[in-house]
Amino acid sequence: MAETLETLATPCLLLDEARLRANAERMRAHLAGLGVRLRPHLKTAKSLDVARIAMTSPEGPAIVSTLREAEYFAAGGVRDMIYGVGIAPAKLPRVAAIRAGGTDLAIILDSLEQARAVAAHARASGDAVPVLIEVDADGHRSGVAPHDGDTLAAIGRALTAGGATLRGVMLHAGDSYALRDPEALAAAAENERVAAVTAADALRAAGLPCPVVSVGSTPTARFARDLTGITEVRAGVYMVGDLFQAGVGSVAVEDIAVSVLATVIGHQRAKGWIIVDAGWMALSRDRGTARQAVDQGYGLVCDLAGRPYPDLLVADANQEHGIVALRAGSGGGLPDLPVGAQVRILPNHACATGAQYDRYHVLDGEGRVSAVWPRINGW
Repeated sequence: MAETLETLATPCLLLDEARLRANAERMRAHLAGLGVRLRPHLKTAKSLDVARIAMTSPEGPAIVSTLREAEYFAAGGVRDMIYGVGIAPAKLPRVAAIRAGGTDLAIILDSLEQARAVAAHARASGDAVPVLIEVDADGHRSGVAPHDGDTLAAIGRALTAGGATLRGVMLHAGDSYALRDPEALAAAAENERVAAVTAADALRAAGLPCPVVSVGSTPTARFARDLTGITEVRAGVYMVGDLFQAGVGSVAVEDIAVSVLATVIGHQRAKGWIIVDAGWMALSRDRGTARQAVDQGYGLVCDLAGRPYPDLLVADANQEHGIVALRAGSGGGLPDLPVGAQVRILPNHACATGAQYDRYHVLDGEGRVSAVWPRINGW
């Protein structure tokens, strides 16, 4: 007999399939209208079932954030992937093993030191591993400055001289996550585009190949208006959404496809608290919305249909206990949620919350559990 929400052991991770599919199609259509292909980032999903909905074909393209993901998706038939974290030389044998299995796995780097290590690996193994040079769009994290043509060229020459393949450049506009205004987000997307094209032009001017010009983050993908010179866009959390992305404006709260099912286990009525069995181990410690205009605590509390209760948050969390309370300043009242009642909690950060679980309980259009989809974790 199929499980129902009422029979699921809590806490557990729910996935609304209709919202997932709608989110995936919305991003595909947007980028198709701008003339570029979408390379979904699978670091949030970590599920082959979700990947097959997000990708344009069962073989990809895709980007991953761990070699564990690369191995898992390669075993599932994905053949076109980027490992989107700067390469550590000790990981090259794992990269080689994935590539030997028939997957075109590209890597990224941003230093001459890394390039020399990859070139040495290519010489020793005979594997012309493809490489994208990471370029810094906005000072957020890693990457070569887009105007530093000398460094870009030096890295490119070190790679090609050693037998590796210079495939292009990739950028991530991480500072876009701090924005909210649509015009500012559109400007961030344009800044990312210009930085990418500048770096690509520098490589080409040095006589080096740059067939791939890859950019991406969910906010800039969502608000980009012109992608001239870009060949592909990467984004990931748009598939399922979360409260942080809702705060940025990349998704609406009603687009969020993941939630944590929890059970009421007690009350502290004098304090205005409802206690649930989902603490920070189930929801994550991520409090990213605290820096946004609307602080969503540890998550927004919804009924079993996924409708948010007015002003009801997980206001605090211990390891296995969530403290549900009204938002500060609310004029409303607590809903009647007796011991044993269930709620759904929308997460601040879908990646961090999802990392606590090894499966999705998938909901159909009627809110019934229609499937269980495995997901993986680890590095």
